[in-house]
Amino acid sequence: MMSETTKEHKKGSSSDISCTIITLSDSRKEKADDPSGNYMANLIEEKYSLNSRFIIPDEKENLLKAIDEAIENDSDVILTTGGTGLDKRDITVETVESLFEKHLPGFGEIFRLKSYEEIGVSAILSRATAGVYKKTLIFSMPGSPNAVKTAMDIIIDELPHLVHHANK
Repeated sequence: MMSETTKEHKKGSSSDISCTIITLSDSRKEKADDPSGNYMANLIEEKYSLNSRFIIPDEKENLLKAIDEAIENDSDVILTTGGTGLDKRDITVETVESLFEKHLPGFGEIFRLKSYEEIGVSAILSRATAGVYKKTLIFSMPGSPNAVKTAMDIIIDELPHLVHHANK
């Protein structure tokens, strides 16, 4: 089902990818208490490089600082987990989308479709989003381990292709 153009792009893509994980949580402070971040870290380390990892409170300034640090440290991909809900403290989506130079609406659309297949209509609560900022891909997903697994299943093997395009 893959087009010839996509095959060629994938062939020209590098799997030498550096990632940063940012967990937003007012209650989690330690990596041991971060099952979603741990899942992502293990998966990233199997295929790519984990450049850095942050666990920060749900504060816009903290998220912006972590994103800037990740970009300064040459991360190709930033994966955020948490802070995508409807609570007034959930600031991830508004913060990252204000930075995006290019939006990748397909990620959120596919994530919600897969979530709908798994959990039903509750998937409408998802505000998962993705985009490009300073040639760095940013994927923001909910904090639940099941949601992170769903999101990572969508993007993990596609990262070389996505990074290739983001760097053009």
